[in-house]
Amino acid sequence: MADESGHLITDNPEAADVIVVNTCGFIGAAKEESVDTILEMAEFKKTGRCRRLVVTGCLSQRYPEEIAREIPEIDHILGSGEVAKVAAAIRGSDHTVDVAPIPEYLYDHTTPRPASQANFFRYVKIAEGCDRPCGFCIIPKLRGPQRSRKMDSIASEVEALSQQGVVEINLVAQDLTTYGTDLPFDVDRSSDRPSLSNLLRRIGKVPKDHAGFLRWIRLHYTYPTATTDELLQVMAESPRVGRYIDCPLQHIDDNLLKLMRRGYTGKSVYAMIERARKHLPGVFLRTAFIVGHPGETEQAFERLCEFVTESELDHVGVFTYSQEEGTPSAELEDLVPAKEAERRRRELLRIQRKVAKKKRKELLGQRIEVLVEGPSEESEFLLKGRHAGQAPEIDGHVYLTLGESNPDVQLRPGDLISAQVTRGADYDLVAEVVAVLQPAFQKQQSRKLPVLG
Repeated sequence: MADESGHLITDNPEAADVIVVNTCGFIGAAKEESVDTILEMAEFKKTGRCRRLVVTGCLSQRYPEEIAREIPEIDHILGSGEVAKVAAAIRGSDHTVDVAPIPEYLYDHTTPRPASQANFFRYVKIAEGCDRPCGFCIIPKLRGPQRSRKMDSIASEVEALSQQGVVEINLVAQDLTTYGTDLPFDVDRSSDRPSLSNLLRRIGKVPKDHAGFLRWIRLHYTYPTATTDELLQVMAESPRVGRYIDCPLQHIDDNLLKLMRRGYTGKSVYAMIERARKHLPGVFLRTAFIVGHPGETEQAFERLCEFVTESELDHVGVFTYSQEEGTPSAELEDLVPAKEAERRRRELLRIQRKVAKKKRKELLGQRIEVLVEGPSEESEFLLKGRHAGQAPEIDGHVYLTLGESNPDVQLRPGDLISAQVTRGADYDLVAEVVAVLQPAFQKQQSRKLPVLG
């Protein structure tokens, strides 16, 4: 595949003349993985065709001079805001460190974006950077202050993707719920005010003759105190906005939330979940927690365990605290030993596994919409897909079987189907195919399944 500059793109480093490594510097494990990858790719300058190594992203934004000094095999270092300079770095011949102190880059609908996922789902970033003062987080220093895209730009991208056959749009940002707060607006025209609610109103109600294939719009990374009644009501009113909220809570203990500088209490978290379920019956809730943060007592951790049991969230990620220099949390005392933090992580995941298994069993016998992804790695006789409550790559799958009434069906990636749940596991479901609701883009001619009327 060639990009607009005429370069041929390959995922085989042995065949590459230039290797570009996009790094992460968010937490310790990510930094280690990034460094290991750079060193691994540097070896191809000795054993492969590689004549130039370019490193970019958050790690190089954070430690540009250190990387240049410690890994001299690198030819060009860019930060997280120098995306537009990658092509020039590939063509270059000198050794250069080109990292802006404060990232300012923001892509729009005209930016060339070679697809790296399947053609039926996409991630659309609506803003870059973050202004939140969370004590444990280095992202504002890595990505810069919040920079929101214009609503016209986002709407144009979403509509174009829909016309190209994209069924699922995943909206992402460091904080979706502060979208638009940095943009100017006319105080006399509230419907034009840049906000997540108004954005969803715009892209969630595309006229049917212009709707293309888009059926699911999913929200990733909302903030608890900014998940307002207005936002929830807009989600409830739009048939395309999925009943799915990804809202990292981080903890439930008031003292820990204060140390983390999150700006809310455990009580407000309970209230947000109650409001979400009131406005959006059947909503799927995903969150993430940090265990082992400085000051987390055994009592605070027990409160977190009780919350996970009581709240019955659908999807939970758990991370051990990573001490990041330059953050307020790194200056705190009362450190939790790494071994204890890991024990707490495993315990919280054990509790959530029981909750998740119960939630899956509640779906037994129900008919659900499933987006077909392709063959299953579990068996050559199965296909896999996801329902509206399962985000790509993180929330499990629906494994599809054929019933006696349709033994000759041929499903394809990108088909949106109806299926009846027959079995539930810890994180996955098994369902029997019922009918095709929407055939995949440009593949309507070779159908054997009945279409619902």
